[in-house]
Amino acid sequence: MPKPLRYQSNSIVYFKGDASDYIYILKSGSVILRYNDIETGQELQDIIAKGEFFGVNSALGKFPREDTAFVAKDAEMIQFTVPEFEVLVMKNTRIIMKMLKVFSNQLRRIHKQVSNLMSEKYEQGPEEGLYKIGTYYHKCGKYVQAVYAYRRYLTYYPSGKFAQIATASLVKVEKYAQSTNSQTYAAPSAVPIQHESSATSNPGTDTSKGSKEYYDGMNLFTQGKYEEALKVFKSAISSGGSSEFALKAYFEIGRCLFSMKKYEFCVKHFSGMINKYPKHPDMLEALLFIGKSYKMSEQPEKAKSFLNKVISMASEDTAVYEKASKELALLKG
Repeated sequence: MPKPLRYQSNSIVYFKGDASDYIYILKSGSVILRYNDIETGQELQDIIAKGEFFGVNSALGKFPREDTAFVAKDAEMIQFTVPEFEVLVMKNTRIIMKMLKVFSNQLRRIHKQVSNLMSEKYEQGPEEGLYKIGTYYHKCGKYVQAVYAYRRYLTYYPSGKFAQIATASLVKVEKYAQSTNSQTYAAPSAVPIQHESSATSNPGTDTSKGSKEYYDGMNLFTQGKYEEALKVFKSAISSGGSSEFALKAYFEIGRCLFSMKKYEFCVKHFSGMINKYPKHPDMLEALLFIGKSYKMSEQPEKAKSFLNKVISMASEDTAVYEKASKELALLKG
């Protein structure tokens, strides 16, 4: 049976993040829903009027509350389970129309916010937009999403203008994600590539060590401390742990060698990486660095060969294609 409830002012019906199957209809008093704006992360609020319902989206969708229901004035309400609410709705077309109106307003608001966010992102450029997505989720406490966004940023812009702060922020949100027992904080679209040392590693190995060392190395790299970063990346590989981070560290060792102007070693390292991991996600970038190393070593024909290989394999709308094209144009010019 639906349950009548009374709340005094300044009390909470439910908090953001709570898991609950209950839906409420306000009979009297005042309830304010507080939530974060998708554009700015700032707290916004909606006032629930008498006769309106709230808590529907999360209850029907079976996901955590996205807002906090704050009682601004002594309130009376009726609490429904989902089955009870469904029965009520089926018997009352007026409630169906009210639901459609509320959902329509919510969708319009969300659509406007997402449109503004995407517009702002492209005006700022993809680099700043991707970084700000990470900071937005970080501020909202959505650490799984923040980890993914920061990782994507560092993958695409390892030397970007926000790389250093993104690295530091990533270390923090990874700890938060782990402390809240988030088991899915690795990028959901990532396809793991088995590392030889991890195939026989102890299942109890602390995989966070490899990730921490990797991001420590990235932090050092963005500060121009290439020799120190090189040591940390090597340690990340030897730690075993996550095959994803071992592969990333393998690639970053080559970048360190290139930045240290050890072009011969850079070529050998990346050639070995491609031979060992032909499906490495950064294979095209590795070929690009080989071409650039030959260019810096004054071996233009070899450089052209590898740059042309990158161009033939990469899509025209990718950054690696553009980089290879520019390097090739400089050689021909």
